[in-house]
Amino acid sequence: MAKIVLFGATGYTGRLTAEALLAGGAAPVLAARNAGALATLAADLGGAETAVADVGDPDSVRRLLGGGDVLVTTVGPFLRYGGPALAAALGAGAHYVDSTGEGPFIRDVFDRDAEARAAGVALLPAFGFDYVPGNLAAAKALRAAPDAAGADIGYFIAGPGTSGGTRASMAGMLFERGFALRNGDVVPQRSGTRVRTFDVRGRVRTGVSIPGSEHLILHRSHPNLRAADVFLGLPPGAARGLQLTSLITDLTARVTPVRRLAEAALGSVVKGSTGGPGATDRARTRTWAVAEVRDGAGRVLASETLAGGDPYDFTAAILAWGARTALSGGLRDTGALGPVEAFGLDAVSAAAADAGLR
Repeated sequence: MAKIVLFGATGYTGRLTAEALLAGGAAPVLAARNAGALATLAADLGGAETAVADVGDPDSVRRLLGGGDVLVTTVGPFLRYGGPALAAALGAGAHYVDSTGEGPFIRDVFDRDAEARAAGVALLPAFGFDYVPGNLAAAKALRAAPDAAGADIGYFIAGPGTSGGTRASMAGMLFERGFALRNGDVVPQRSGTRVRTFDVRGRVRTGVSIPGSEHLILHRSHPNLRAADVFLGLPPGAARGLQLTSLITDLTARVTPVRRLAEAALGSVVKGSTGGPGATDRARTRTWAVAEVRDGAGRVLASETLAGGDPYDFTAAILAWGARTALSGGLRDTGALGPVEAFGLDAVSAAAADAGLR
């Protein structure tokens, strides 16, 4: 019988996702590299099947899976550790869902679209707060203005902290080339190239451009869309600082010894830091995803704002929903897919609302 396998279950996002899967009636296999931590987690959750697997031993990941299974992976940074899980899913004929927010890795997944279609499986990268809300907000705005030529999507968080995995992913992306949608094509663009403001429920908030899944997805369903940018909300000074930092790292990334030294330094900062905000802090966090779509002259034709709570809670809930729905035959297509392509706008909208995004 086909099953859900949660890889990275003992990590911060992994544990939250395990809780959400069990709360939704699923019986996932919890997988991670540390048998002791797995046993503790399973006991804490009232009992669950466990399996030891490590990205350093790709065969151990492959042995987790059979045809028709759903692999949910939260093991990051994905640019460093994501490849074995993706390859294992494709090799086994299993559907794949991950929590990455790393644009270059998302693009790597989409580059394997043909393999996934040949295997009859779906690949659903970035199926969390990065980047389901923006895809959903943009799809709603584009439904109101289907002839729009451009889209800007902004993500904003008001909260007290991030997990170690998130910080590791952000550090790794500083040395990777970004991208954007220009003239209907996905082209290279350094992260931090653009800074702009959004009206978020009557308050002006600043965002800096980053690579997201929206660049790779939206124009497939809306061929009139010629340009798209995704923005991460930051205070104005921090946004300008990220612009400068990304320019410096873009230059140093071309000098291999410098890049290696810098990556080692970043690695020492995030090594061993796997915790994240506690339940009390998460309850205080607020998030927004804003999409504006415009015509060729830059006039805004439609906009959509979605408001929610903690991004980790949302990620766990939507990952669990996606896995359960894929397992039960709710996918609309195969290949590398965005959330709306995979399940339909109404289904994703309802699931996001259940996860607290409205």
